[in-house]
Amino acid sequence: MIVWLRRMRHSRGFGVQSPSDYRFVRYVVNEHWPYYAYDELKKKARDVDRQTQKLCRLYFRMANWLQPQVVVDYRPATSAYALYMQAGCHKVRVTSDVDGTVQLCRMSIDCDYENFFLQVVAHADNHTVLIVEGIKRNREAKAFWEQVKQDERTGVTFDLYYCGIVFFNKLRYKQHYIVNF
Repeated sequence: MIVWLRRMRHSRGFGVQSPSDYRFVRYVVNEHWPYYAYDELKKKARDVDRQTQKLCRLYFRMANWLQPQVVVDYRPATSAYALYMQAGCHKVRVTSDVDGTVQLCRMSIDCDYENFFLQVVAHADNHTVLIVEGIKRNREAKAFWEQVKQDERTGVTFDLYYCGIVFFNKLRYKQHYIVNF
């Protein structure tokens, strides 16, 4: 609740000037309407806590929005992540390895995350989206997130507190947004 109150001024796309970024925040990140599969997925993934379920639903909406062929899920804390992403896009193949162009990638800041990030960057193109989970976990995670934001190979970034979202589209102006998620 404290995190939400501190970020209240960044709610529902407030302060996001780009129309496409606003639509992303408003209709993907902060979409509050229940999707068709939420109830069924909640029954299948009963062991997840409230925060994990919130992230799972975000990953569902991201997969639904992007409709990727392949999702790279690096070091997932739960199998529910893959379950939700596959429900969001039925044609998606979830893997843990980077081979070929990356469309949607989720990683946590656990072990060997810096090398994994370099692999993703090497295979990224203008359509790649990376989700970095745990960006506020500790000092080391915060420092890594700052490096990701400042990296010349990344584009628009979104800080959702529990995770960060990175777009690699270099055709767009580099911008960083804080979003109340």
